[in-house]
This record gives sequence, structure tokens and C-alpha cells, in this order.
Amino acid sequence: MKIRDLIVFFLLAYAISWLIWSPMWLPYFGVNIKPVLPYQHGFGGLGPMLSAFITTAIFYKKAGLQALWRRLFQWRPLLWTLLALLLPFAFSLLGGFIARITEGSFPDFSALGSNSEFPELGISGLVTYNLFFFGYGEEVGWRGFALPRLQEKYPALVATLILSVFWAGWHLPIFTYRPGYTAMDMAGVIGWFFSIVAGAVVFTWLFNGSRGSLLACAVFHGLIDVVFLADYGNDNMMQYIGMLVTLWGIAVLLIWGWKNLASGERVKSF
Repeated sequence: MKIRDLIVFFLLAYAISWLIWSPMWLPYFGVNIKPVLPYQHGFGGLGPMLSAFITTAIFYKKAGLQALWRRLFQWRPLLWTLLALLLPFAFSLLGGFIARITEGSFPDFSALGSNSEFPELGISGLVTYNLFFFGYGEEVGWRGFALPRLQEKYPALVATLILSVFWAGWHLPIFTYRPGYTAMDMAGVIGWFFSIVAGAVVFTWLFNGSRGSLLACAVFHGLIDVVFLADYGNDNMMQYIGMLVTLWGIAVLLIWGWKNLASGERVKSF
């Protein structure tokens, strides 16, 4: 592991995203920049991916870029791609059963493909938006570049915990303008950070289990965002799904152990 590569990657990922988001978070500090473009928050999600490609081009040249590109579309082992595709909907369905048991009624699953922020997109547009901007936009960086390099030196869990800190820190500007984040008190922020850690464990499990498939990680990330933010008509569904992801992360740790967090070896950098 070359610490230089990771420093450059994290600095660029933060700089690109925070710069793109600046018209939305600078007003919190009394600086107004206009205009705020449609989907500007989504474009900021591309920072980690752009940083991964730039850093790879600088330090690993053509061979590194080719290796990173191949992982973007790696669909084998097929089982892991299917798991990435189906697990978010399983969490949503189980969250609905929790709502039925605790509250007496199922949420509105017909609204699974709707979102109040982007009502014009529909289910296909919403999936595409989340898959591209936050699935690939984030995962090519966090799991495609940073995680393998951290795993060269540390066991999977330690690498995941280190990455969780940087992944969480990347979100800081969002707490100044993003609905849901702005309303969090300290207890909410602490709970959110633990959900980041649990989610990072699940992503490491997917990444190592799939032998480094960024397709699997991106699909899971994009779809978990879709089911997480859907308008179910039940404000507690977000908490139920988050709890299930956390429990899955704990199960991964208990079943597969902290060294690899998956049945295979931990994936290292190209």
C-alpha cells in the first residue's frame, strides 16, 4: 500500500464533490452562488469515481486504467451480482413485515419506484439516476480504488473501518442542505455513522465475495438508495431498512470473520 496514492485519491474525491456541491452548502455560511443546477447533488456524487480514474491514470497509467475499467462490468460470479440485485428489495419487503407487526399495516409498496424529490423520473429513471451517480459514482472510488489498497496492509474489517471514516467525512457538506441530514441531532448523527460502518461492512463483503466486482457494488448501492428513499407512506420504513442493513453487516462479521468478511480472499489492488 502506498499512502501517497490514497492521500491523492481522498483529497481529489473530496475536492471534486465539495466543489460541485458548493452552490448548495456555501449559503449555510452566508455565501450565495447561483444558479443551482438540476441534479447538481447527483453530479457531486461522481467525485470518488472521477478521483479514482485520475489517480489511477497518474500512478498506474494505462494498465491500471484497463484493470479498473474491467471491474466496472465484471458480472461473474453471477451469484454475487444477483445478490446485489435482490437484497435491497428483500430488505424493503422485510421492513414492510416489521411495519405490519409493529404498526398493524403494510406500507404502500406500489410507491417503491417513486420519490418526492424526483417525481418526474419514474422507476427506470430513478434506478438509472442512483445507479450512475451514487452506485458507480461512489463505488468506483471507495471500493474500486481505496478498499483494495487498504486491504493490502490491513485485514478486511480494519480496512473497512478506516474507509468508513473517510466515506462519512465526504458527506459533511450534505448536513448543511440535504433534507433529513439537516434535521439530525447529535444522537442522529452518531446513529448515521454507525449505519455507514455497517453498510461499509456489507460493501466489503460484496466486493471481496464477488472477487472485486464494481458492478455488484454499484447495483447494490443504487438500489438500496431507491428502496431507502421511496415514498412508502410510512416514515419509519427508512429506519426499518437501515436496521436490517445493520443486522446484515453484523451477520457478515459473525459468519465470515473479520480478516476477509467474505468466503474468499480479500481483494487487493491491481
